[in-house]
Amino acid sequence: MKRIVDAALGGAVPGRQVRRRGFLGATAAAAAAPYVITSRALGDATTPPASDRIVIGGIGIGNMGSGDQGAFLGRPDVQYVAVCDVRKTFREKGKERVDQRYGTPDCAAYVDFRDLLARDDIDAVHIATPDHWHAIMTIAACRAGKDVYLQKPETLTLREGPLMIAAARRYGRVVSGGSQRVFDDYHDIVDPCWAGEIGAIRSLDISVGGPSQACYLPAQDTPPDIDWDLWLGPAPWEPYHPGRCDGNFGTGGNSWRSYVDYSGGSLTDWGAHHFGGAIFAADLRELQPEKVTYHPRSADGRDAAYVSLTYPNGVEIHHNRPQALRPQASVAHGGAIQIVGDGTPRAPKAVPGYRGQGGIYGDFIECVKTRQRPFRDIELAVNTMTAPHLVAIAYRLERSLVWDRAAQRFRDDAGADRLVDRARREPWIV
Repeated sequence: MKRIVDAALGGAVPGRQVRRRGFLGATAAAAAAPYVITSRALGDATTPPASDRIVIGGIGIGNMGSGDQGAFLGRPDVQYVAVCDVRKTFREKGKERVDQRYGTPDCAAYVDFRDLLARDDIDAVHIATPDHWHAIMTIAACRAGKDVYLQKPETLTLREGPLMIAAARRYGRVVSGGSQRVFDDYHDIVDPCWAGEIGAIRSLDISVGGPSQACYLPAQDTPPDIDWDLWLGPAPWEPYHPGRCDGNFGTGGNSWRSYVDYSGGSLTDWGAHHFGGAIFAADLRELQPEKVTYHPRSADGRDAAYVSLTYPNGVEIHHNRPQALRPQASVAHGGAIQIVGDGTPRAPKAVPGYRGQGGIYGDFIECVKTRQRPFRDIELAVNTMTAPHLVAIAYRLERSLVWDRAAQRFRDDAGADRLVDRARREPWIV
C-alpha cells in the first residue's frame, strides 16, 4: 500500500513516497539535514505513524463533499493530502481546512480530477460531484489504483453500474457507496425484518418524489471562479446559470439535483436512501427486479400513475402506490417505507453491519486496510440503484417492461434499451 511521510518529517513535499522498507533510510537522511522528526510523524498513543496512515484526496468539496472531507480529516489513521474542485471557492476552503488541521500549507489543490488521480502516493479518494460524473471518475480512480468512497446515488444510468463493478473487480479496488442512512436510519424496519418477526416479506411501498426534469434556465455570464466546461464534463453543453449547478439539496428546481442532464431527481437522490433502506430490510440487496409494471392514472383521475417492481423471489416493491391500494403494513418507517409480511415468524438472521469504527466512513477505511468488501460495496449499491432507474424508465415510456439482469437490457424492447444509457460529450466516455 502506498504511503507518504508526514510533511513534518524533513519538510516533505506533497507526493513524496516512502514505503515501510525505506522508512529508516528516510529518517537517517532527515537526521543529517537541519530538520527533526516530529512526534506527529512518528505517531503516539492515539495517532498511527505517518507510514501507517491511509492517504486520501477529495474530489468535489462542496456541500456533501465538505461533510465527507470533515469525516475523513478527523480520523487519526488518515492523512489528507489533496482536494479537487472546479470551483475556486470550494477548492480554497477545502485546502484551508486541511492545512489548519495539520498546521502546514502542504495540501495540494487541483481543478482537474485527473491531476489528483495521477499522484502515486494517494491510496484512496472520496467523490461527491454531481451524479453525471460519478461513473467516469470512479472508473478512472480504479484504473489509477485508488480505492473510492462514492456519494450516492452511485449511478446516473443503468449501463454505468456494471462498468463500475467491473472496474472495481478488475483493478482490485475497494469501492463503497455513500448512503449512510441505509444502515443508520432504518433500524425500525430492518431489525424486525431480519429478526423474522413479520415473517416472509410480501411487498414494500416506497414513497419518494419522481424523476428529474428538463432545465430551461436562461444564460448568464460565467463567473471567473468556476471552470464551466469541466463542470459540465460529459453532460450536454448548456450556458451557465447558477441554478443549474447549485449544489443545494432541493429537487424542485435551481439545483443540479433537479435536472435530467445531471441527476435522476428525487427518485434517485432520496430514492437511494429509501429504496436502499427498504431493500436492505427485505434482504434484496443481491437481487435486481425482473418485472416492471406501469399502472396508469386511475380512470376518475384521483390517483396518479405508479410503478411496481417484481423481484425473482416474488417480492414486490411499489413506488408511490395510492394509499387506498396498500394493505396494512407490518412495519413502517413513517410514511416513506411500509413493509408487509405474512405474519408467520421466521428464524432470525444476523444483521450485516459496518466494519471498523466510525460509521460508514470507518467501514470504508477498515476495508481499505483489510481489502474486504464494505457494507455498501459497489455491487450492492448498483443493485439498489437499478430499482429507481427502472421505475424512471417506466414512467417515461408509460408502459410495463421486463428487465434481463444477465444481459443488462430489456427483453425484446429496443425502445426501452435506448434508455439504458445516454450520450456523453467527448472526450468523456465510459
